[in-house]
Amino acid sequence: MDTQRYHEGGRLTLTICSTKGGVGKTTLAANLAGYFADLGQRVLMIDADIQPTLSSYYTLRHRAVGGLTAFLQGGALSDCLSTTEIGCDLIYSDDPVGRLQDWVLHTPDGRVRLKHRLEGSLPYDITIIDTQGAVGPLQDAAILAADLLLSPIPPEILPAREFARGTIAMLDRLRPMRYVGAPVAPLCGLVYRMDRASEAARIAAELRQESFVPSGGAIRILDTTVPATVAYREAATAGVPIHRYETKRRGPTPSGHAVMTALVRELLPDLPVYEIPAEVSPR
Repeated sequence: MDTQRYHEGGRLTLTICSTKGGVGKTTLAANLAGYFADLGQRVLMIDADIQPTLSSYYTLRHRAVGGLTAFLQGGALSDCLSTTEIGCDLIYSDDPVGRLQDWVLHTPDGRVRLKHRLEGSLPYDITIIDTQGAVGPLQDAAILAADLLLSPIPPEILPAREFARGTIAMLDRLRPMRYVGAPVAPLCGLVYRMDRASEAARIAAELRQESFVPSGGAIRILDTTVPATVAYREAATAGVPIHRYETKRRGPTPSGHAVMTALVRELLPDLPVYEIPAEVSPR
């Protein structure tokens, strides 16, 4: 995966996706957005979930008149951009009853509309898209807009196997979209909410065996794992990125700052590391 172009003048669209709900997509999207923003990247978050958790994850400094529906249907970007207190912009979810799904389904270019809108002259280095935990037209549109896909995986063998099967099926279903200029991006799997670090290596090894070859190399399981600690929930409640909330941690479990740094290093190794300001008191 070539990441150099994203760091030096290029742009990256990263879609957080899963065929299951409740696996941590929104928390992952918000924490990555906060980390990238603190690195000085210009970051746009897009909430493409009908349950708009990402839309309210961070305090808004300005709420736009329109959201994702207006953006997809051709509204002016300035009318769809909300701003957050942490330095990211946001296109919020404004479709609680799911009408946008039908619009994407029945519009001839619906599944590639988001990709084409993001390929315009938007002033962002990194766009992060959060998706719903169910297969559907809007999730398809978010996946096809991506340069890179990232999927959190439950840290148990049976759900992990289900991830491999479901994700491979999803990629196979969408692969023909390359004929209309929307190839499916590479996908990275991230073992998420890991209770026992000793199990991480075994689960990751089995996932690699069950997903890499069957997917034709399209799925890569990351070495980084995210632990199941209360700090992530506390940071979400406080509306603060985890790398700011938990800068240090005692014991063998890595801090939120250490985990996010390792994850960003794996995903985009050309980006710098976020250094904790001297005036921040470690937790």
